[in-house]
Amino acid sequence: MTKKLGFIGVGNMGSAIIKGLASRDDIQLHGFDLDKESLAKLGKDYGLVSHDTAVDLVKACDYIVLAVKPQHAEPVVKEVTTELKSSTCFISICAGITQAKYEDWTEGKCPVVRVMPNTPALVAEGVAAICLDDKKLTDDMKVFVPEVFESIGQSHILPEKLFDAFTGVIGSGPAYVFYFMEAMIESGVALGLTRPQAAEMVKGLFLGSAKLASESDYSVSELREMVTSPGGTTIRALMHFDRQAVRGDIIDGVFESYMRSIELGE
Repeated sequence: MTKKLGFIGVGNMGSAIIKGLASRDDIQLHGFDLDKESLAKLGKDYGLVSHDTAVDLVKACDYIVLAVKPQHAEPVVKEVTTELKSSTCFISICAGITQAKYEDWTEGKCPVVRVMPNTPALVAEGVAAICLDDKKLTDDMKVFVPEVFESIGQSHILPEKLFDAFTGVIGSGPAYVFYFMEAMIESGVALGLTRPQAAEMVKGLFLGSAKLASESDYSVSELREMVTSPGGTTIRALMHFDRQAVRGDIIDGVFESYMRSIELGE
């Protein structure tokens, strides 16, 4: 049976999911956005059925993905609540908004799934946390929603109480990686490489290292040890990092993100 999946908002993340699902014959994709040009392009490229209003989209679809900026979520949800049915599955990818708030805004009319993807989803390499705590969810919904996000990477079922931890480690995680990449590139430039050379090399370094970690049977600690020869160059750098408490600073930074996520949820 074909499922009708509608997106309220087809920005970066919404369009990434649409692209990831476009090849599936068992899903009909629908969309609403104020940017009519983006809707038209997605219609042409991926067969997206566009709607003039969010209310029209909700009337037509079984599954609704809310993919708007968090500050716009409440008025949009309240606008469409009258059209929600018990058979509708409402999915939100808006950061920082709790399940309880959605249940309040939707007046408990339908099951709600809270999802937190991260930005590598834009290249189909994302990691998403999915909350299936709502007791109104059917078995079919519990299977289908993770499948949607597996189209753009990994999906992990987590209770909502772990979403702040996921935010600190994974949701904010790409920024930590890019921050370290920036430092590596600057180091290369300082040592005489051109900026384009340093950037290309560092990107290759991170891509290759991530691929090795993903495909190897060794733990990341064992892989790090493989590069760290006794009395060599790598151990010299790592000992400096340890003297500067870089590992502890990274952990502290993750905890800062975690605490901020809790604050935003309140």
